[in-house]
Amino acid sequence: MSLELIIKFLAILLGVLARTLLPWLRKLRGDTVQRFNKRYFYSALASFILGFILTLVIFPQFDVAGTAENFDAYFKLFCLAFGFGFGWNALLLEGGQWAGAFKNSQKNTGRDK
Repeated sequence: MSLELIIKFLAILLGVLARTLLPWLRKLRGDTVQRFNKRYFYSALASFILGFILTLVIFPQFDVAGTAENFDAYFKLFCLAFGFGFGWNALLLEGGQWAGAFKNSQKNTGRDK
């Protein structure tokens, strides 16, 4: 297994996990979360599992030509793969939010009639 392949995979995985965990860290910083709860552990575990699955799904779509020869090239590859994973997870999460909002609006209009 080449170093380039390992960097791509880990960077995509870290990008996916970063996008998943950043909202929780924002809540933790804003004192919305008062203390540690088992739900956070289960949520983090589920996020890691889903993040790994998402990484396996989108990894074949990430095709960058060229070979990394020095630190700068490896760093650029890492940043590009991190952004790719972060962006894909952001799209999926945002799509889920829109689908949930659409579903709720359909339920609300059905009750009014």
